[in-house]
Amino acid sequence: MKSKPIVMEHFSTVHASFRVDLAFKNNITLLMGDSGTGRTMVFSFIRECMAMNPKLLCLNYLDYQKNIKEMIFQAEGKLIVIDNADILLDDEIRKYISVDDKNQYLIIGRNPKNLFVTKENMYELESEKVGEQTKLTIREYL
Repeated sequence: MKSKPIVMEHFSTVHASFRVDLAFKNNITLLMGDSGTGRTMVFSFIRECMAMNPKLLCLNYLDYQKNIKEMIFQAEGKLIVIDNADILLDDEIRKYISVDDKNQYLIIGRNPKNLFVTKENMYELESEKVGEQTKLTIREYL
């Protein structure tokens, strides 16, 4: 399912020697890949920006005691970034995300079940050394 991003087309931040530069082509971006590729590190950099950017809502395993379902269902105008999505999202939340027209999603996980995504929604992290920094971007998942 391909749909235009409704909250932001681009997100960028710098953290020490890392630069995160994400260009979104879809309303739902599923960031896939093997363990140790930097996906959770990118999540933590984005989460740091949440205090300064009201358009961000970040959720991960530390939020398991919160009512994640209610937080997502009540959100509006947010880029909702979810790490450990395979653990946090049940089928009901996944189906809601697939039709949500009020928010945009960056979902970090390996299981696209019930998100109704296609190849155009699946990405992986790419890193490139640029001078003293490592630039982190996303590319289509192979």
